[in-house]
Amino acid sequence: MEFVLLFKALVMGIVEGITEFLPISSTGHLILTGDLLGFLSKEKRDVFEIFIQLGAMLAVVWEYRRKIATTLSGARHAGSERNLLLGVLIAFIPAAILGKLFSEAIKMHLFKPVPVALAFIVGGLVILWAEKRQHQVKVETVDDLSLMDALKVGLAQCLALIPGTSRSGATIIGGLFLGLSRKAATEFSFFLGVPTLGAASLYSLYKHRHVLDAGDVPVFAVGFVASFVFAFLAIRALIRFVSTHTFIAFAWYRIAFGLIVLVTAYSGLVNWSI
Repeated sequence: MEFVLLFKALVMGIVEGITEFLPISSTGHLILTGDLLGFLSKEKRDVFEIFIQLGAMLAVVWEYRRKIATTLSGARHAGSERNLLLGVLIAFIPAAILGKLFSEAIKMHLFKPVPVALAFIVGGLVILWAEKRQHQVKVETVDDLSLMDALKVGLAQCLALIPGTSRSGATIIGGLFLGLSRKAATEFSFFLGVPTLGAASLYSLYKHRHVLDAGDVPVFAVGFVASFVFAFLAIRALIRFVSTHTFIAFAWYRIAFGLIVLVTAYSGLVNWSI
């Protein structure tokens, strides 16, 4: 196995792990990073990018293993545990349906650096708008989330089908608009990521299994492990961050990053695949 290819897989895994649960779009970063590195063929890279999301998803499962175990065991009886489990399942459904219907068309037309860059900028402006509004907290913890609010967060997650928008950004900022506290919105985004990322990864592996072979195992394994480790670190850092900070820094990062991609693309400094 070529060392350079394994190194590229490591970089991709690190990018996925750091960005998956931050409101800056992991998909957008992976598209741009993979394009810049010339990583794998397009079809195989698409499978790799979705597969390493499993590593990030398992980082959530590990970090919240006690909460998840309590929720699953308590869901047999009426109460906050059953409500949270139902809320996650209800929020998962809209994106699952729309993703199944439109994913191929979206990949064909929007999985390119310039559309991603534009989505970065628009998403940053939305975050700035959300942070300038007066935030009235109605839901302090994920255990207090109503099923209707969960559905609304799930509908917000559908925006993340547009690459560069950010799944976590759509759900967290959507949660803030609905009156969730920063911690509640962030943690519910984490929990919602488990079925969303898990289902997308397993479905993609099954659908595109014909493009994979035994020689891909080391590359996929390196990306998976890197994604798990760095997602675990990012989850803990984000929970600490939101307790004392707004999301404005992420908004300006998105805008600056998007502008850099557009400038380098149209000036010819970087040969993005447009």
